[in-house]
Amino acid sequence: MTTDPALYPSERLTQVAEAVRVRGLDVLLLTPGPDLRYVTGYDAKQLERLTCLVVPAGKDPFLLVPELELKAAQASPAGALSLEIMTWGETAHPFGMIKSRVGDAHSIALSDRMWALHVLQFKDIFPEAEQCLASAVLSPLRIRKSAAEIAALKAAGEAIDRVHANVPRWLKPGLTERQVGTKIAEAILAEGHVQVDFVIVGSGPNAASPHTRVSDRVIQEGDVVVVDIGGTMPSGYCSDCTRTYAVGHAPDDFTRYYEVLYHARKRPPASSGPASPPRASTGRRARSSRTPATASGSSTAPATASAWSHTRTRTSSRQHDPAGAGHGLLYRARHLPWSARCPHRGHRDLHGSGEHWPGEHGGRLPAVEQRPARAGHR
Repeated sequence: MTTDPALYPSERLTQVAEAVRVRGLDVLLLTPGPDLRYVTGYDAKQLERLTCLVVPAGKDPFLLVPELELKAAQASPAGALSLEIMTWGETAHPFGMIKSRVGDAHSIALSDRMWALHVLQFKDIFPEAEQCLASAVLSPLRIRKSAAEIAALKAAGEAIDRVHANVPRWLKPGLTERQVGTKIAEAILAEGHVQVDFVIVGSGPNAASPHTRVSDRVIQEGDVVVVDIGGTMPSGYCSDCTRTYAVGHAPDDFTRYYEVLYHARKRPPASSGPASPPRASTGRRARSSRTPATASGSSTAPATASAWSHTRTRTSSRQHDPAGAGHGLLYRARHLPWSARCPHRGHRDLHGSGEHWPGEHGGRLPAVEQRPARAGHR
């Protein structure tokens, strides 16, 4: 992964410390995962041995790592920050070390993905503390992207788009989903990703399951095929894009569904602006800005096939999803299927300076049908 300091500016830690103070928390505790990487640039391994960034209110933050992980921490962008890196040995009690530095705490914020193994031990050392999620502190920061972050997101999106551009020539009758998936995985790496996070190829009745994988089902003429793929870029940002293809001619009722969505997408919204922000779609997004293509590769009228997509924008290595809306490019391969700041969750301040919101939205059919005679309906 890159150690580009532009993706992990030194002032970010100061901003996080100020957010802890404003939130009225006693301490923020970040273990390996998206939150830790966002703040420090350290993509630490998740281990039973505790690694934790400690940001106490009114005190200097510090990073506690096992002795055997010290060199890795120092080699990361965290090593270039004005941040004390403490170590603990095999016979030490890391949680007690944190307690001795922090003192009593009545309100603490924990990484959203912290292991229960560590959550419970923090509960032991801070028995009276009220716990909350770190995203309450970090989401307002993570939702605002720097120029370097936007460039990394753009590169991730373009890389996965190049993979999808080749999918139609691989979706041929007679090939299995697994065979197509193998070609896609190879292409994900060839287009600049350092890791394949997932490959979903769902054909016919399998297309009705949004999170299937690949199987030995043979793709047939007339199948609708869902291709949902993503990987991690050298920057640490991840791509994730879903499109739905038709092998040959799409079934008529599927085409009607697509036409409804296509024309709804072209219709101007009734209102817009900060006072009434668009709600984040929790389903797949229809990329109706481009003419859809059939799996045979020929461009036709919008009624021929659909290309539903969710192209995420991950905020700083694979870990910034609380600020994400629907599916997109974030810091990790999977994320919450909603925005943590959606109006239906009590937040109206969606649009602010520097916030990034993708411009493609769509809908999800209220029911899933699996009919052997007309497979692939969603």
